[in-house]
Amino acid sequence: MKAYWIAHVDVTDPDQYSQYTQRAPAAFALYGGRLLARGGRSEALEGGATAQRNVVIEFDSYEQALACYRSEEYQGAKRHREGVAQAEIIIVEGVAPL
Repeated sequence: MKAYWIAHVDVTDPDQYSQYTQRAPAAFALYGGRLLARGGRSEALEGGATAQRNVVIEFDSYEQALACYRSEEYQGAKRHREGVAQAEIIIVEGVAPL
């Protein structure tokens, strides 16, 4: 069953954050991740304010999504995000097709 990595990110240093965005997609690709949304327009219709960047990545399974996050490749990219962005990241398991 597919899984989705959902991230809400507020960036404080765009130049340094670009080091993360240059590296992270390689880690996603290693685990079969496909970017569905990344930083496009968004609007909060209920609840709190929308983060500056919203990201949705599709994986073939929940296990692949977790393995990607925990991987050496992603953790190496993540080090370039630390201190220059606040991120909330969750992984959600999809539902079976109707």
